[in-house]
Amino acid sequence: MLLHIVARGRIGRGPEAELVERYMKRVSWPTRITELPESGGRLPAPVAGGVTILLDEKGEQLPSLAFARKLEQWRDGGKREARFLIGGADGFEDADRASAHLLIAFGKATWPHLLARAMLAEQLWRATSILANHPYHREG
Repeated sequence: MLLHIVARGRIGRGPEAELVERYMKRVSWPTRITELPESGGRLPAPVAGGVTILLDEKGEQLPSLAFARKLEQWRDGGKREARFLIGGADGFEDADRASAHLLIAFGKATWPHLLARAMLAEQLWRATSILANHPYHREG
């Protein structure tokens, strides 16, 4: 299953970009990152045979193991792509939220899109590592 990050804004070159790249290189599944203009324009249409996940302040706060299990369910259920959308400064419209398969949040704090991208990349690496049966330091 393709893990696809679609984010508003350009990350450029800097420590955030290096962090995203470092984690995405570690992910053993196919990955892609698409950057959209900071504002304006619609989000890409949902992909057939895929799931759309929005990073949104109104989303669920999933522990890493639960996040890994979601990816596992989608993969084993035949989903071809998990598309993770990171909005711009104004977030998402209600219609975007309503059309998503899942809303997730990284806590109640507001995060800049560059850090949200890095945090998502790390969680994708962690989830795929868990599913590959690598030891997980919080598993008891």
